[in-house]
Formats: sequence, C-alpha cells, structure tokens
Amino acid sequence: QVRLDQSGGGLVQAGDSLTLSCQNSRRLIANNAMGWFRQAPGNEREFVASISWRSDSRLYADSVKGRFTISRDNAKGTVTLQMNSLQPEDTAIYYCAAARGSYSGSSQDAYQYWGQGTQVTVSS
Repeated sequence: QVRLDQSGGGLVQAGDSLTLSCQNSRRLIANNAMGWFRQAPGNEREFVASISWRSDSRLYADSVKGRFTISRDNAKGTVTLQMNSLQPEDTAIYYCAAARGSYSGSSQDAYQYWGQGTQVTVSS
C-alpha cells in the first residue's frame, strides 16, 4: 500500500497561485505514474494532470493547460501541482493519486492509491 499525504490547499482570489504537494509517507522512490484529480460540489471527479515516473510524459486537462504544472521529485518522494491564474471554476477538492504502472493518463481506473484530498477555493 502506498500512502499519499497532501498539503497546500487554501482560499485565494482569482488570478492568484497555489501549490499543492503530495508525498509518500514512507518517502520511497516509486515508479508509479502520478495524477491529480479534482471534484467540485455536485460534479463527478475529473482529471487534472498526470506525470510519468521519469517525468518524460505529462498530460493536462484542457481546462488547466497553460496554467497548471505537474512535477515530481522521486528522490524526495514528492509530487507537486503548481496552479497559476486560478479561476473560480477551479474551486474543488483536489486529490493526488498513484497509478499501478509507470505511465498513465486521464482514466481514474489506472490509479490505485489516493490521497486524502485538499480544498482549493477561488473567489472572484
């Protein structure tokens, strides 16, 4: 079992930035592809971004492309989502997740382990 601990949520104004972090509690260097998902009230959980274990492949949802950046540091066991130019529609609970394989994409079925989630609220 991979345990993922999240931090970095909060309340910001439109146009501001936030950084979300996710760390393996055991600080292991794993070959899991990692992803970020979010769920707004009344909506289904949706894909935000993913990164392969070697960081040679990164995918973004169209809604966040150009504003969000996913990165990872396998030596530190961390995955980061840098969110710039935040908009009210970005308001959601954000979850980090680890896939079963080293490459993954937008499908939630590929992700086996999930963080506890953190709230991001963007006011207008």
